[in-house]
Amino acid sequence: MATVLSIMVLAMIGLLAGAVFLWRRPGGRKQALLMLVLVAVIAGNVAILTLPGPGGEAPIGAVPE
Repeated sequence: MATVLSIMVLAMIGLLAGAVFLWRRPGGRKQALLMLVLVAVIAGNVAILTLPGPGGEAPIGAVPE
């Protein structure tokens, strides 16, 4: 599962770089905003999986390897 989280973070970095590139290009603002929304969704998913809950255990720890 750590591999999946790593890929998600790398995807976020790539999407952010692509959004910056498209933001500077004329006519690419809509795609850049959609990419930023996707970055926010992925960041939320990573946070849900890694932050500990009320019991003190992160959901990622409950997943069998």
